[in-house]
Amino acid sequence: MKPKTYETGRIVKSIQGRDAGRYFIVLAEAVNGIVPVADGQTHKLERPKKKKTIHLEPQPAVIDLAAARAEGGPLQDSDLRRKLEECGFSMKRSLCKEG
Repeated sequence: MKPKTYETGRIVKSIQGRDAGRYFIVLAEAVNGIVPVADGQTHKLERPKKKKTIHLEPQPAVIDLAAARAEGGPLQDSDLRRKLEECGFSMKRSLCKEG
């Protein structure tokens, strides 16, 4: 079994909590088993979600956050959403309620 890695830019899937099944991008290295994650939609860069690594499943894709902004400048939430969509990990939400 390969060790799980949570380096900066790694795409992870939440497997526990109210956000289970959603995909996020790791924003910094793990400290005491906790990593800050954001998806640019529900959890933005200004207030990333702090998630325990045991509640995350790392995906094989890693994004270079420094090169994610094509025009240069600071990273934005739209860049995170675009990168997740490009890698096939985006969850489209409907504007109307189901049921």
